[in-house]
Amino acid sequence: MLSVILIWIYIITTAFLLGYGILTGLTCLCPYRIKRWDAYLMCGLAAVTVYAQFFSIFAPVGLMANLILTLVCLAIAILLRKKLRADWQCISERLRYEKSAAGKQPAAGAVFGIFLFLLYAYGTSRGILHYDTGLYHAQSIRWIEEFGVVKGLGNLHCRLAYNSSSFALSALYSMAFLGGQSYHCAAGFMALLVAGVCMELVSFVKRRHLKTSDFARIMAIYYLFIIFDEMVSPASDYFMVLTAFYLVIRWLDLLEEKEETVFPYAMLCVLGVFLLTLKLSAALIILLAIKPAFVLIREKRFKEMAIYLGLGILTAAPYLIRNVLISGWLVYPFTGIDLFHVDWKIPEGIAAYDAKEIQVWGRGYTDVLLYDMPVKDWFPAWFQSIGGLDKWFLILAMAAVPVFAGRLVFGLLHIRNKCYEKGGLPERHLLTEAVMIVCFLIWLFSSPLIRYGCVYVYLTAAVVWGDVLTEFLDAHMECAGTGGSERIRKTQEKHYAGYAAAICKLLIGLFLIYKTAAFGRELIFSYNHTDYWVHQKDYEKYETEYYKISDVMFFCPVEGDQTGYDSFPSSPVRAQIGLRGDTIRDGFYFRESGRPDV
Repeated sequence: MLSVILIWIYIITTAFLLGYGILTGLTCLCPYRIKRWDAYLMCGLAAVTVYAQFFSIFAPVGLMANLILTLVCLAIAILLRKKLRADWQCISERLRYEKSAAGKQPAAGAVFGIFLFLLYAYGTSRGILHYDTGLYHAQSIRWIEEFGVVKGLGNLHCRLAYNSSSFALSALYSMAFLGGQSYHCAAGFMALLVAGVCMELVSFVKRRHLKTSDFARIMAIYYLFIIFDEMVSPASDYFMVLTAFYLVIRWLDLLEEKEETVFPYAMLCVLGVFLLTLKLSAALIILLAIKPAFVLIREKRFKEMAIYLGLGILTAAPYLIRNVLISGWLVYPFTGIDLFHVDWKIPEGIAAYDAKEIQVWGRGYTDVLLYDMPVKDWFPAWFQSIGGLDKWFLILAMAAVPVFAGRLVFGLLHIRNKCYEKGGLPERHLLTEAVMIVCFLIWLFSSPLIRYGCVYVYLTAAVVWGDVLTEFLDAHMECAGTGGSERIRKTQEKHYAGYAAAICKLLIGLFLIYKTAAFGRELIFSYNHTDYWVHQKDYEKYETEYYKISDVMFFCPVEGDQTGYDSFPSSPVRAQIGLRGDTIRDGFYFRESGRPDV
């Protein structure tokens, strides 16, 4: 746990300073005042990930990468020291004002923040490592630590070609170059950041009305409970889902605050590009870019558009370059874009087989020949396999599709009923709901693996039904307040608002109390006072055997398909590859495959 805390302090320092420097520079070009503390951290995390990926193209991501990052952050701290000091004074004055206006509430918030930090450090120091971590996550991270990028690495094991940018982030902060174990704390830190954003839900206690972002935060809290004992694993799924929650919550916050400046929306769209590099299945969330793009084109602000496009290209560039170097494909395992003809390229048949295997696996099957099975045949068994509350959230998400379509039709028909006018589909949430539904449907009918698709299920249900509930209550208050004196109208509005808020607070409170109690019980029963208080839980170890290719030793498991971190380099089975040169640094080419082309 102590190691996690120290690494998190380093992550906070480097990510904050780098994000602060970047956003300070960008707001000089595109005037805007950053309003939230987490914007610097998230921007910094994305920038550090892009940096680690670029660095891996030329060298291993280890001591030198961290030294350069530290020097850059130190330079930012020195160059922007006056602005940093002024901003810190503003924050201090605001906190003092809040404390004088609300008693001890800010102090209580600080205490709870420290408690949350220690709680998540505890959770990140121990827990359950994801199955795929032993299969390829740990190996992917170690390849980046040892060599950076190796041409044709996907020929050794096709899953190494999945190339999530989260592995580069984990490698940068693993501290493996110190000679001890390779730490994996980045996923836990991302969970802590999202938990901090969800803390803003406490403002609901003071408000008399609901916001759609409240429902998104509740879904994020629910997910944080689920992964608390698993976030010790550097699984790309956790990075992707947590980043998606962050992006949508902050997007909803901007809409609800009626933010008109393009800058924050555009930067969240750049974060959407970063989300794509974490997991390719998140690509369609970039459709949110329609909103800032429309404004920029309409107002002919082409200079700003060029800046945002440049940031998006810069964010995606190292991911795409690494894809080509590792697999020979621009976007593996998608074979529709075939631009490169290199000797280390993964054969098209193997890439197509892998893509189909991913899809049938998500539907609950292992036989690739079932790829063309109609939806009506695979859907019932898949639906029955979904357990717990996820099945109910899935039903809500599926029901949200026709509800959204119906509300959209009513909105387009310009219904004039005064009581419904406020309950029509608001323009501010139209794009958000549409994008969530598109993401949900594409996931549902392609590879519906709930492990990462849960974010589409949760957010579709939260955004659509959250809008329905909030709009209904607003419309009901408006109708109740029509007619009579101004005093009666205000009294009625207050009555309905307070009644609705009390019911929602009760339901939300009961839900959170139930989840907290279940979480606390699990935490107490799994407590072990003797383990992981200094060092984080290490990667699992597996029994392996070695084989040679061109006098180079490789490992494969004696049983199963997991090899972990220590047996390096390794693959689930004996790889049919050849070396492109004298050492593994020169990369691999495909020599022969026992797997059929499909």
